[in-house]
Amino acid sequence: MSLVVTDTLEDERVEFTADGDVTLYVCGLTVSDDPHLGHARLWFHADVLHRWLEHEGYDVRHVENVTDVNEKITARVGERDEWTAERDVAETFSASTFSAMRGLNLLRAEVYPRVTEHVPEIVDLVATLVEKGYAYESNGSVYFDVTRFDDYGALSNQNVEELEAQGEPDERSEKRHPADFALWKAGGVSETAARDHAKHDHGDSVPSGETWESPWSEGRPGWHVECSAMSTTHLGDTLDVHMGGRDLVFPHHENEIAQSEAATGETFARHWLHVGLLEMDGEKMSSSIGNFWTVPDALEELGVNVVRTFYAGAAYRSEQALTEETIAEAEERWERLSRTRERAVEALDSVDARAKAEDEDLRAGVATAREEFAAAMNDDLNLREATAALLELTDAVNRHVDGVSEGDDAYDYRGLREAVEAFDDLAGDVLGLQFEAESDGEVGLADELVELIVDVREAEREAGNYERADELRDALREVGVEIEDGPEGTTYRFA
Repeated sequence: MSLVVTDTLEDERVEFTADGDVTLYVCGLTVSDDPHLGHARLWFHADVLHRWLEHEGYDVRHVENVTDVNEKITARVGERDEWTAERDVAETFSASTFSAMRGLNLLRAEVYPRVTEHVPEIVDLVATLVEKGYAYESNGSVYFDVTRFDDYGALSNQNVEELEAQGEPDERSEKRHPADFALWKAGGVSETAARDHAKHDHGDSVPSGETWESPWSEGRPGWHVECSAMSTTHLGDTLDVHMGGRDLVFPHHENEIAQSEAATGETFARHWLHVGLLEMDGEKMSSSIGNFWTVPDALEELGVNVVRTFYAGAAYRSEQALTEETIAEAEERWERLSRTRERAVEALDSVDARAKAEDEDLRAGVATAREEFAAAMNDDLNLREATAALLELTDAVNRHVDGVSEGDDAYDYRGLREAVEAFDDLAGDVLGLQFEAESDGEVGLADELVELIVDVREAEREAGNYERADELRDALREVGVEIEDGPEGTTYRFA
């Protein structure tokens, strides 16, 4: 079965297509605050798409931007003593964002381009649009003429003549059509915008942000044009998949299509996938509203596996509610998966696991789980059904283990090995769950500590302190690390 996705532009389910490597662009954060679970919902679903495509044999080129130029960032200058410029604020929250990504066990993107790195490409793109007659200069600013692009409004299903004005009020007198949008803005951030977005009192010293030279004025890039410049720079004129939150369909993604296709003459994206919003207390989770849970706080309280299992409880395209009940369900599902895999590993590694023992129900359960998981994933990334397939596998494993405990002859070694491999392949590699150790963002810390102890033990052995070396081996065993000494050196594994 081929992968089917819900394409926003087509407004229907379509078969996924790609030529060779898959190019995946994800609309990233404006780094004006710490990331919260609403932001992370998009990250999770983009990550699972990335993982599933790789599981199915595709090479994925994943790019996710960092918007480090924005009036919300500028508005926070001076809020802390060390925030003396827009870049200081952006660097603080960029670091917070990357730390949260690592804590959530996300696959790394090929690159995380920043707006400040790509101003020359943005200026070139704007110049191309002016040259081709799709954009015009007005008082040093440049605007895209939406009436020149025939398909404007197709993504959001809107008629251009019925659209409300885009941009700040002071732009309206400069534009030919109310729906025209800024590609380049003369000057810095307006005092009104800086004060409106501020979380502290600026007094008489209101920051205006960084500006750059251009053929039209010293100014700043428009928000929408940034993603077009960064995505095409790193992935080419046509993307296979463009992902973002549903709240970005209009105007952001509508404008991306218009300016990109007007400039290149090529289809901008083959597939548009939009992730529904995360709701808390009946409203969209939002830093501006204040009803948010930061990623670090959620990871500290719940752990990465519960957070990821929670996200897997709803379709990417629908809204999702964060409640005590939905969190409790995620905790129960993760505990069931983790506990059952642990039982399977213990039985697999016991003396009662035999080469000739065979449980047809267990092996059939593994095969069925794989089939149903793949069918669910290919059915528009139906993660709830995919998780259900894994939970059915837990039933098959527990029936087998319980049967042996109650007097059957032996564990089915091959069947249990296949079950553990299925958990690791599907729940681990595809859903991104971590069975061996919870992640708090410090990747590889457990391995580094074990390797340090192993090195100390080797030094003790070389010095002839065998009793001390044995004590270290026994101490590691007590915390679930098995040491094996062989002709090629010492190895270890987490039991």
